[in-house]
Amino acid sequence: MPLPKENQIYTYGDYLSWPEEERVEIIDGVPYFQSAPSRIHQKTLSELHRQIANYLVDKECEVYPAPFHVLLSIEDDVDTEEERRNVFEPDITIVCDTSKLDDHGCKGSPDMVIEIISPSTARKDKIEKFNKYEQAGVKEYWIVEPQEKIVSVFTLQKNNKYGRPDMYAEEDIVHVSIFDDLAIDLKLTFNY
Repeated sequence: MPLPKENQIYTYGDYLSWPEEERVEIIDGVPYFQSAPSRIHQKTLSELHRQIANYLVDKECEVYPAPFHVLLSIEDDVDTEEERRNVFEPDITIVCDTSKLDDHGCKGSPDMVIEIISPSTARKDKIEKFNKYEQAGVKEYWIVEPQEKIVSVFTLQKNNKYGRPDMYAEEDIVHVSIFDDLAIDLKLTFNY
């Protein structure tokens, strides 16, 4: 199938037919092409992934860096998997229910998602993805701003809404709420 056009609505079935080397997300059926990340983005991603992956050795949860797709289950989305219209490629995805994993990625809501923003993705990460992750019940959502060296941590509350964010800077240690004893050292993360 040819690459998506920006004036059409697409589904997960369409997404699976596109070339693997193309990084595309679908939000409410609208395709968004992803540009190549910067060196600082990749350095930040690598360090966050390293700290989380080291912690998860011999544990049931799994962590995946991008590109790794997540097919979200959202109440107002269509019934069949192939027709779903929300496919994301978070920078880091943590999944503790491994029955949601298949050879393509994660089908359903992951436990935690980290997005590392750039000027071209800030609006999408802070508004559109925020709302979709909240609707889908992602327990913890981090927005990492590498240029400012700031992390905003949103945790799902009992009302299934994200509370006010906990804000962290480069000198801080961030405790991951979905685990009892995982702490991320931002000095290492923002060491550039």
